Amino acid sequence: MLAKRIIACLDIKDGRTVKGINFLDLRDAGDPVELGKVYSEQGIDELVFLDITASHEKRKTLAALAKAVAKNINIPFTIGGGVSSVDDARILLESGADKVSINSAAVKSPQLISQLALEFGSQFVVLAVDGRLTESGWEVFVQGGRIATGINMMNWIRQAETLGAGEILFTSMNHDGMKTGFAVEALRFISETISIPVIASGGAGTMDHFVDVFTAGKADAALAASIFHYGEIRIGDLKAYLHEKGIPVRQ
Repeated sequence: MLAKRIIACLDIKDGRTVKGINFLDLRDAGDPVELGKVYSEQGIDELVFLDITASHEKRKTLAALAKAVAKNINIPFTIGGGVSSVDDARILLESGADKVSINSAAVKSPQLISQLALEFGSQFVVLAVDGRLTESGWEVFVQGGRIATGINMMNWIRQAETLGAGEILFTSMNHDGMKTGFAVEALRFISETISIPVIASGGAGTMDHFVDVFTAGKADAALAASIFHYGEIRIGDLKAYLHEKGIPVRQ
């Protein structure tokens, strides 16, 4: 079994890290670069920076953030939010980002996935999927979780893999910020359906939730925000616990 990755997510609004519940009631969690430095020192495997208002407010993710992170942090990081073209992605990658995350723009124009994969390689392309479990099944939401698309999430993820996405970052809107555990059943289905890596997001509250997502959920990586931002779980303690449970993690 390949080593599982632990990822800290920093949602950015107006240059600050924020965190909410079910994508709402956002509160300040600190400076993103400073938080990223702390996580890097604690042994986090990767960082994800998402400008959660970029698409909604029609702004482009600033290359300045990528440059600041690259200057201060020496672990892989992904940046997303408002990336809607090859040029947008190129600016971020040239500014130091290791990968770019796309979401709303890809739903609007699926060919963007193929364009980015062709230009930079699939390994640079992370498709972020915000899904909500509704009466009709898992549905894709866009614009920071504000707009329902009517698109079946599982079908969209399969299509994205075919188009060239290198990784899927699945956030369960039902579980986001609730700290009651990840959407394990959905994650297991996704992981068994596609061959590219799956990052689980939404619901982390205890160390056992990470055990569940890696075993029952079969995720390749697990992402969390508030439990790290507010010091509820330390990276080193989490990795030691996972190791005790027989789950391979990077030391």
